[in-house]
Amino acid sequence: MKNKEEEQEKVSTEDKIKDAAKRVFQKKGFAATRTRDIAEEAGLNLSLLNYYFRSKEKLFELIVLETIFEFAKSLIIVLNDEDSSIIQKVEIVADRYIDFIKTQPDLPIFILSESRFNIGKVMENLPIKEFLSNSVLVRQLKEKAQRGEMREVNYVHFIMNVMGLIIFPFIAQPIIMGGTSMSSEEFIKMMEERKVLIPIWVEAMFKANKLQ
Repeated sequence: MKNKEEEQEKVSTEDKIKDAAKRVFQKKGFAATRTRDIAEEAGLNLSLLNYYFRSKEKLFELIVLETIFEFAKSLIIVLNDEDSSIIQKVEIVADRYIDFIKTQPDLPIFILSESRFNIGKVMENLPIKEFLSNSVLVRQLKEKAQRGEMREVNYVHFIMNVMGLIIFPFIAQPIIMGGTSMSSEEFIKMMEERKVLIPIWVEAMFKANKLQ
């Protein structure tokens, strides 16, 4: 009984540290974060944090992997769904990822600021390229081009366009709100509207790129 309680306590403490580390890393970035900052955020002493996680680098790598996995796990299912069209996939992705980023508003800036120096090392070990290039979505794009319904383009362009429509407004949120006197509530309302608008824009892109 005691061993079970100790194991539960260990898991609880590790989760508390990871949650605190995620918040601090996303706010400060890797370089500016000290292990002491994470310990204070978690409400733990520094020696206990060092007991569970020996280095800031290892903790950062774990946080990045878990964040990317959380971001990508539903995407894998959506992009490989044989029964949904390209536009339906876009609808689902827009809906899910706008909701996801709303709960972690610092995430886009965190990924953008850390990608060149720290996240890139982690990404090298993830089979993202293989997954995307072999996905049902990419096959559907190729088939659409073969039927003359659009020009053949590198699938990366398509993915960049869709993800840009979803993510860029969150990155530019301070500029958008400052330049338009928009409140946080109005910004979120606008992002909710984009769940409907993004699939319409993507469909319009297909029509604009249709072979004559």
